[in-house]
Amino acid sequence: MTTAPTISTLYARLVVSDAPKAIDFYRAAFGADEIARHTDDNGKVVHAELKIGETMFAVKDEGDGDPSPTTLGGSPVIMALGVADADAVGDAMTRAGATVIYPITDWPYGARGGRLADPFGHLWMISQPL
Repeated sequence: MTTAPTISTLYARLVVSDAPKAIDFYRAAFGADEIARHTDDNGKVVHAELKIGETMFAVKDEGDGDPSPTTLGGSPVIMALGVADADAVGDAMTRAGATVIYPITDWPYGARGGRLADPFGHLWMISQPL
């Protein structure tokens, strides 16, 4: 019998075309706090940690074998946000520069939500329980 490995954390690491602008977007759209930022000798962000509430995620500039969704022509990954007020989060995202993919509306499965794309090609599904 094999035992599963012990995993202590799991977080998204978003590759973007302009990490400083992306960090500014996530601050404006989600109220994210920047916890840490590490750059290379040219000032390129190799790792920045951001926190929204108790959730941590990372951002880095594309390169070193890591392409951004913009370079790839999109992303197959959707970040799912559970929120208390889907309309407020959607409004904050669009004011910060996000594009609406699916408008925020009530869904028959008991949630209010929608899908938006941030200016860096990452997809965000917003969901509020009804």
